Amino acid sequence: MASLVYNNTALLALTTGLNLATNDMRVALLQTTTTADTEEEVALMNGFTTLGECSVTSYALQALANEAVAIDTTNDRAEFDADDAAFGTLEAGQTIQGMLIHDHNTDDTDSIPYFFTEFSSNLVLNGTSVTLNFDAEGLLHGKQGT
Repeated sequence: MASLVYNNTALLALTTGLNLATNDMRVALLQTTTTADTEEEVALMNGFTTLGECSVTSYALQALANEAVAIDTTNDRAEFDADDAAFGTLEAGQTIQGMLIHDHNTDDTDSIPYFFTEFSSNLVLNGTSVTLNFDAEGLLHGKQGT
């Protein structure tokens, strides 16, 4: 589940500018140098002080597949989910703190960050295959405050 939802995401959700199920959603792996875990006011990907995206040679952003938004009546919330993201084999040498889900447009100057999720422990790249296994309850939950 998301660790930080950006203020702009909340604005888009309230103004119908957010469609997680149909937009070109991508997942980026961010290193421990990132400031994306603390800068909730950022509206575009190039607005982070330090994005800190993974930069090993074989790394590439991964498009989310089979995105879905549904109502979970048991837990009284809406959920956003997608298939697990497979990055393939990534060379050793970087430490990954978490992932950032964003609406990919042309490049970072017009791509909108939606949420950052910090991993329970850092992922140390060591030349093996990396797959993010998303929680069965979804990537993001939306629930009315009480």
